[in-house]
Amino acid sequence: MSSAPSPVSELDHDLPPTPESPSDPAADLLVLGEAPEGAEGTSDPDGGKPQVARWYAVQVASSCEKKVKATLEQRAVTLGVDNRILEIEIPQTPGVKLKKDGSRQSIEEKVFPGYVLVRMILDEDTMMAVRSTPNVINFVGQEERRATGKARGHIRPRPLSSQEVNRIFKRSAEKKPVVKVDLAEGDQILVTAGPFKDFQGEVIDVSGERSKLKALLSIFGRETPVELEFSQISKQS
Repeated sequence: MSSAPSPVSELDHDLPPTPESPSDPAADLLVLGEAPEGAEGTSDPDGGKPQVARWYAVQVASSCEKKVKATLEQRAVTLGVDNRILEIEIPQTPGVKLKKDGSRQSIEEKVFPGYVLVRMILDEDTMMAVRSTPNVINFVGQEERRATGKARGHIRPRPLSSQEVNRIFKRSAEKKPVVKVDLAEGDQILVTAGPFKDFQGEVIDVSGERSKLKALLSIFGRETPVELEFSQISKQS
């Protein structure tokens, strides 16, 4: 399977949130689209319109995005639908995690936690392959209400728009690295570098985007707020 996403082009429409997560802000960013011009597809064996590969959002269990991607890739081959399930992507941005000892670890931050994007030709076989994959909740789409009863209806998968697909992957490519640090207001720190080396203090503010924090240090017997780089401190137990 190719790892590079393919751009598509069509108009935006509104996408109802999934019934499993109606207030999920990530779902609000996923909108619908029509069939993209020039998109990859295959001919309908019944002589109908060509089947077109489109991007779909799939809601998955928390922290299971990579597991779903790997399992679905294997299942697509086993079930003989790998020629119709073409790409599986987890949009991510680079990040940095600051460890307690002050060292940094490169990480990947998910753009939409709990979702996987799949470029596929939608038919009964590919829908079943996706839906029956362990840890998959459902496609993002429109609920078809049942005529009677209170039970939830069937979710009809709907494709993402080209603008949304392009925006998602552009966001993944351009977003600046985010620094995640295991520090919070009230934590005790030791300054390990800079003019305040060996001073101890208490964290009063953390700014991950700037890779800095503010701490109260006891300087000349007075509590003084000082701004420090993450690389200049270590967390005290």
